[in-house]
Amino acid sequence: MARAGLTAQLVTVAGAELADEVGLDRISMSRVARRLGVTDASLYAHVRGLEDLRGRIALLAADEKSIRIAEATAGRAGKDALVAYADAWREYAHRHPGRYTATQAAIRIDPGLAAEAAGPRRAVELAYGMLRGYGLAEPGLTDAVRLLRSTFHGFVALEAAGGFAHARAPQDSWVRALDALHILLVHWPSSSEREDGS
Repeated sequence: MARAGLTAQLVTVAGAELADEVGLDRISMSRVARRLGVTDASLYAHVRGLEDLRGRIALLAADEKSIRIAEATAGRAGKDALVAYADAWREYAHRHPGRYTATQAAIRIDPGLAAEAAGPRRAVELAYGMLRGYGLAEPGLTDAVRLLRSTFHGFVALEAAGGFAHARAPQDSWVRALDALHILLVHWPSSSEREDGS
């Protein structure tokens, strides 16, 4: 039942596809092995176990999501970049729910793999780069990154859970939320304003 040419990348992709279909928390080494047509034991030559596999899925997803965001935001600035960034984030979450969950979950990732992975680093660079277009500098830059991540993740998580039962379409609320974020970013309070209470 061994399959020639099996690699860690093939195992990771199979796990990611399964996570999108059944949910990250429902994947198992046995299910991945069945998907690939191999024995459970043969997977352990390529990944150390389920935790390692989930970490690899998280890195794969971070890379994929960063590539999509980079493509969407290339050559854009200000509100155009913000909307393109946000839409690419949300589209990835819709298209790849299991992989997306891996990018947001508290998963232990092998430090060696994490050090070599470009996706997480690129994600940070893209977020900070897009916000620098609003003229933000530290510490406001980090605060704004956290606000955007919280807003985008909160929205897509509620959407995925069926949390928007109101008749108004979620897309309409999404557009208005991005309008509001743009206005906030344009008028981001400086640290001195906060200290003065103004």
